[in-house]
Formats: sequence, structure tokens, C-alpha cells
Amino acid sequence: MTTTAPRARTRTSASRRADHATVIPSVRGIDHVGLTVPDIDEATGFFVCGLDATVLYDRFLRAEPVRVGADVQQRLGIPHTMAQGALRMLALPNGPGLELFEYHGPDQRPAARASDLGWQHVAFYVDDLDHALVRLETAGGHRYSAPRDLGGVESGHGNRFVYVGTPWGSTLELITYPTTQPYEEHAPRPKWRA
Repeated sequence: MTTTAPRARTRTSASRRADHATVIPSVRGIDHVGLTVPDIDEATGFFVCGLDATVLYDRFLRAEPVRVGADVQQRLGIPHTMAQGALRMLALPNGPGLELFEYHGPDQRPAARASDLGWQHVAFYVDDLDHALVRLETAGGHRYSAPRDLGGVESGHGNRFVYVGTPWGSTLELITYPTTQPYEEHAPRPKWRA
């Protein structure tokens, strides 16, 4: 016996936006993304040169003593052999902040791969993917492959993406979708658009 789910009611984009406008969300969006790097100054240079980031502030400086102890380790969920070092907040031209961390100690692991459990990459929306890719490569990044067209429900003329490795081994994605994506016809709202 085959069971078919009831077909969702087709709604217009305008009705979805009107419904969404009447609800006060408890979550407004992503404030910042935290990223642990081996050298906070080199990572800052990479994001400033590659993605037009701006340094907002340093919460902890390299010249200050590292933060260590049970309270720090419990609060941050780090092993007892690790200590928190420098912390810097960057701002991108649009979107959430990028918080850079340095940690010190013998139990630091290399950057996670996409196949490992946990957060695997951050995607940066760009207007000109080819230009942004050149800037990241000039800043020390390396593309994993040539840019590719987005497919399926994300497809559209000019809708593309590429994964880029950072100098310290983390992965980021450059993505652009100047054309309306097919999923938007039936979704309650677009995922994000500048």
C-alpha cells in the first residue's frame, strides 16, 4: 500500500511575506560565527584582503595572559589542557560578525573536513563570484575545484558556488544566486538575500 502525503497548498510570494510580517520571530538571525585559527593576525589579513572584513574590536590581545582554568574550560567546552588566547571580532560588509579565536595547548586538532561531524563551512554571499575567488586566492586561499552552477531547486542563470580552503585548513564557500531560485515559488520565505 502506497501512501501519498497531502499536497501542500500553493501560495503566492506576496501571501507568504504578509504572513511572515505578522509574526514576531524570537530569533532574528545569526549574530556572529566563531572560528578558531592558528594565527589571529594572519587570519585577520586573509578576511580583510579576501572578503573586505573590518576589525571591530579585540576582546583579548595576544600580549595578555591566556585564560586557563576550570571555569574557562567549562564555559567554552575545551579540554583541560587548552587555554583561550586572543579573541577578535570582524565585521563583513553585510551579515553576521566573524569572531576569531586563538587557543593554546597540546590537544588542538587540525581543521575539520566536510565529512567530519559538526559545523563544516560558512558560506559567504558575493555579487561577483569570480572576483571574490581571485581575491581569496590572492589572500592565500585555494579553490577545491572550479566554480559550479547551483542545481535543482537552487538553479538559475548565474547561480553558482565554489568551496575554498583557508590557509589554516578550514573550508568556506562563496555563493551567488542573482536569479530567483525555483524553491522560492513554494517555500514560506527565501533563505536569505542581500
